[in-house]
Amino acid sequence: MNIKRLIIYTVLTGFSMSCTTSDFEENYTDPSKLAETTVGKQFTGMMMANRGFVLPDYTNYFVVRRITSNPYTQATGWVNVENQYVPGSAAVGAKWNTYYNFLAQYREIQKVHDGLSEEKKLDNRVFMIAAATYFYDQTQQIVDFYGDIPWSQAGMLSINGGDYQNSYPAYDKAEDIYTTMLDELAGFADEMGQIAINPATEVEFKTQDLVNRGDIDLWLRYINSLRLRMLTRVAGTSEFSARAKTEIGSILSNSGSYPVVDTNDRNILFQIYSLGTLMSATGFQSGLEDWDGNIAGKKILDHMVDNKDPRLTFVFEKNPNPEEVVEEYLGLDPLMNPSDQTELLLTQTLSIYNRSTLSRNQYFPGVLMTATEVHLYAAEYYLREGQDAMAKSHYEESIKQSIGYYQYLRSISNNAESPTPLDPTDGSISEYLGMDAISWDAASGMDEKLTLIAEQKWLHFNVVQSNESWNEIRRLDKIDFEFWVDNSNQQSLPPSRWMYPGSEQSYNMENYSVVQPEDNLTNKIFWDVN
Repeated sequence: MNIKRLIIYTVLTGFSMSCTTSDFEENYTDPSKLAETTVGKQFTGMMMANRGFVLPDYTNYFVVRRITSNPYTQATGWVNVENQYVPGSAAVGAKWNTYYNFLAQYREIQKVHDGLSEEKKLDNRVFMIAAATYFYDQTQQIVDFYGDIPWSQAGMLSINGGDYQNSYPAYDKAEDIYTTMLDELAGFADEMGQIAINPATEVEFKTQDLVNRGDIDLWLRYINSLRLRMLTRVAGTSEFSARAKTEIGSILSNSGSYPVVDTNDRNILFQIYSLGTLMSATGFQSGLEDWDGNIAGKKILDHMVDNKDPRLTFVFEKNPNPEEVVEEYLGLDPLMNPSDQTELLLTQTLSIYNRSTLSRNQYFPGVLMTATEVHLYAAEYYLREGQDAMAKSHYEESIKQSIGYYQYLRSISNNAESPTPLDPTDGSISEYLGMDAISWDAASGMDEKLTLIAEQKWLHFNVVQSNESWNEIRRLDKIDFEFWVDNSNQQSLPPSRWMYPGSEQSYNMENYSVVQPEDNLTNKIFWDVN
């Protein structure tokens, strides 16, 4: 990346041309730097641009999640410190800048596509649908952190011929972004199910597609499952409630036309096939484990232990020094004062996330959508529609799929340092489903059953998808978390959103001033109505 482009990228925080990391430049030819490129190559370049926030990566886990969604969801335990509920500038900037670099790569796809003949545009249509789907998935996550963001006019520097004075983007309303994405995805769901691909494009799509390896059925399931996630997210709002009810019902009642991710062999995963490449989980160990980032949170660990959760030994390791304390499993209590937490941490008796399943599993994939998540959205829909039997069926299936999912993750691990997990049996799964705190039939009324759904999302997501966990915890507000109160700071408890990075005030002030009155940690995202 030359100095001029670096300056432009810094000034416009994410509105550059297709700048990439040094590793990317060394190992992958940036299509935007070639005299000739293809939509397919740009598609791969886009996926590579944000791989660090899909694959398990040091920056994602250590810089970002360790101080934000992991403690906000109590997936992990941590030593309380002042100012801990204000997302740090490094975390905010890393997430923001990576997204806008990724967005700039998406604009390059659009630019290349727009320059094609009508025949070539038709040939490349499958790339454009897949690229937009992946782009919307990542966009939804950014909107759910910040709310309004620069979007429809962002990333236009290359398209505008390098005229950065006319490339400062206005902010789009979060609701409008959701509307556009839902409209587009609904169209993709119909189009992808009937798309015709010529043989040459089919070969290129399989080669360039890093996620689904050219599998049209998986892309169609990804599209519809992403629709379910987004429709469920906004279903409680007055603006989207009717639409969400209609479209979710249409998806779930018409699996032939709108298939979803319903089994683990259809999970949407950014798979790792070889080590020592850019597409591997080599940064996961330091990202999760450094500075005790993999300590078990007390609430999530106790829930799994108390209810004999079949996933327990796949997700957590026992106290390594059981002679020091009574408990085999011991999580860090967030309500302890910091000095007592530190003293307990030094005894090295706290349970940690299973290293062989997660952090030291170099084949751990990037997780985009799982069957468990989809079944839990379906369970919520049917519960709200008064179809209790259907809701129960999806709820229990979500648990079975989650158990199988963690078995799969351990099975692909190339690390055997952690104790061998206890394989679930039909009996242990049945016993778990019958526990008072888990049983669907034991729950009384919608509120208690929504709590069951919320808890299973939290257990399934844990540190693996802690950002989505934080989204659903804020939306449903059904899990009773207690946090240490930071009386030294105005933000005394976890925030409702992230604030924009300081670069927006410095370099995009005219547009930032429009959203500045809403830029505070207590301002809820539009779908957070509970």
